[in-house]
Amino acid sequence: MISKTTIDQVYETSRVEEVIGDFVGLKKSGSNFKGLSPFTQERSPSFMVSPVKQIWKDFSSGKGGNVVAFLMEHEHFSYPEAIRYLAKKYNIEIEETEQTDAEKEKLNERESMFLIAEHAKNYFKDTLWKLSEGKAIGLTYFKERGFTDETIKKFDLGYSPQEKDIFSKTALKNGFLIEYLEKTGLTIVKENFHIDRFRGRVIFPIKSLSGRVVGFGGRILGENKKTAKYLNSPESEIYHKSKVLYGIYEAKQSIAKEDVCYLVEGYTDVIQMVQSGVTNVVSSSGTALSEPQVRLIQRLTQNIVVLFDGDAAGLRAALRGIDIILTQGMNVKVCTFPEGEDPDSFAKKTSQENIKSFLIENAKDFIQFKASLLLDEAAGDPVKKAATIRDIVESISKIPDPIQQEVYIQSCALQMEISEDVLFSALAQAKTKKSQTNQKKSTSKEDPFRILKSEVPKVTSVNHTYELELQIIKILMLYGDREEVFKESILSFTEEEDILEEVKEVKAKVFEKIFLDLQQDEVELANPDFKNLFYLLIQHFQVEGFLALEKIVPTLSGEMSSLVSNILMGEEQHHLHDWEKKNIFVKSRDSQVSQLVIETILTLRKLLIDKKIEELQKKVKDTSEHHADILEDVMSYYQLKKLVSNKLNRVV
Repeated sequence: MISKTTIDQVYETSRVEEVIGDFVGLKKSGSNFKGLSPFTQERSPSFMVSPVKQIWKDFSSGKGGNVVAFLMEHEHFSYPEAIRYLAKKYNIEIEETEQTDAEKEKLNERESMFLIAEHAKNYFKDTLWKLSEGKAIGLTYFKERGFTDETIKKFDLGYSPQEKDIFSKTALKNGFLIEYLEKTGLTIVKENFHIDRFRGRVIFPIKSLSGRVVGFGGRILGENKKTAKYLNSPESEIYHKSKVLYGIYEAKQSIAKEDVCYLVEGYTDVIQMVQSGVTNVVSSSGTALSEPQVRLIQRLTQNIVVLFDGDAAGLRAALRGIDIILTQGMNVKVCTFPEGEDPDSFAKKTSQENIKSFLIENAKDFIQFKASLLLDEAAGDPVKKAATIRDIVESISKIPDPIQQEVYIQSCALQMEISEDVLFSALAQAKTKKSQTNQKKSTSKEDPFRILKSEVPKVTSVNHTYELELQIIKILMLYGDREEVFKESILSFTEEEDILEEVKEVKAKVFEKIFLDLQQDEVELANPDFKNLFYLLIQHFQVEGFLALEKIVPTLSGEMSSLVSNILMGEEQHHLHDWEKKNIFVKSRDSQVSQLVIETILTLRKLLIDKKIEELQKKVKDTSEHHADILEDVMSYYQLKKLVSNKLNRVV
């Protein structure tokens, strides 16, 4: 178990903007940073990070919290995993306390698989650099590919020996369980023996965005036609090939900085390009590009350039996969290399300066590139040309932005020598077909003989008590340590039992005013989370005199941490869209704090009075006897309610 001292040091050292900046492209926005949400698909930034408050808020998904909460939400880390990740990032030595047997058993399957994957990476690296077989076969191969020692170490490349089970035996001796070796795909388990999946192959570790090893790619070096040239880890709890990109961990900062991502096909393409100075490059590892992979890139940039080799044979089939990028609303370009070249070979023989200029000069808009390529193939054949036009329109229909669609239609009309009206008509047909297909999918599982009812709008009830208690927490967090002048009422009764009110001004801290008023009314917050946070804040103000977030936030649960970020970042939301620049000015509450406090407390009092009156009326109704004293109480509460209502009207 990680010691409290280590956890405190991690919170004190970690910078939320630095950690989140590793995963999300952030841009300065006043005193904060903003970027695209990593949790939803959006085109306008609604994700905000506050370096001052050391919290983040995603307005599109409603999530928020501190730096640990982000890692738990984004990387699906457990709390200890998040602390360990931050400790590693900031070179903090982890101090462990003794674990009980029960605590050791709690190391879940997922964490065990991550540990085995990390062990395997280190084993393959050591084999490559230290064993004679690794040096003679694996290291020689990498050197022949032109990789330097620095590059080989940067990507943690390795080698798995040819002996059928040497890795599995070593892992078992080190205390790893065979069930997890099998689940990660590192070991193939037979009835009477084990086999190393990647035996006799050079190894390419595959890492997540956070840098954790999730799987492996292995290339065989012999000419065995019965064995696949490249072999990847099978799908597992930690490895989903459609959700990872090779090289994303090494490239993420460069992609965000350059605001463009280059997409290639293979492992060696990525490595050679990086070695040549193009560091913002990733690979889909030979699999068809998927939506999760595109969204992974979209977290860092809206711009993607797909690099193809000079062999045009498979180019048309490959282009179909790019439509999925258009669907996500990204800006897509295509760059092809000279005949007979691929990213690996071209980068090997080209200087850093020349390769960067080549990519910039030869990157062409995807739609126009596709139209040019397919029209060349259909030259002189009207039937092929018609099919090509439909193919191009199909791609344009996938673009979510109607303005971009129209611009492409106009451009393609000139290029294809066909009227815009015909293309717009074809575009409308493609959209209609898509809409009908989606509708069929959504209704295919429903009863075809069902009776359709007219939808009755649901009436959503508002929990006024919850909203008022939330408002009290908000006021404490935003203005608790401020000193304000409050108008207080002193109530007294006449001989006729009428209520008299005397008003006087009192200067007090906001937290003192709220605490004393609630104590006077003998009111406790009903929501248990709000109640705990209320007393935590009051105690904190009494001791510190101000709100020290760095001391409070680490003590909160994930849910309460999110609530705190919602409150503190809610005031910043208008900065996302620069409303002031559009002459839209948000009214500040800062000048009306005392009014806000009094209004909230009075409203809560009125709500409690209403509930009391309701209880007393129900008591009279439920009994056959006439209780004059109960009715007198009801009348007194009505008088009090009238007084509170009048005061509310004055405040408002």
